[in-house]
Amino acid sequence: MDYIEGWYEGDAARMESALYPELAKRMIFTDPKTGHSQFNHMGAMQLVQNTRRGGGSKTPKEQQTKEITILDRFNNAAVVKIVCVRWIDYLEEAKVNGEWKIINVLWN
Repeated sequence: MDYIEGWYEGDAARMESALYPELAKRMIFTDPKTGHSQFNHMGAMQLVQNTRRGGGSKTPKEQQTKEITILDRFNNAAVVKIVCVRWIDYLEEAKVNGEWKIINVLWN
């Protein structure tokens, strides 16, 4: 919840608390001009800075979807799906020093 609610609230501290410092958030998208696949990557600090700049705080409350599903969990590893207003995030999480941290995100 710190990840998605931090995003919607523009709360950088809350977002940062959910992330592993070496987080990789990635997306493959199709460039509409060329039709070719493009790769987009951001790290933890860029995601925290984007959140600090307001993140999803301009999204009206009634549109702030955050449907969270734990797809799989084994010991200290989990895969989580979050359905948001305009995208879906697939999170890979690990328990680090007793706390769940997001290690990787694939989104579209």
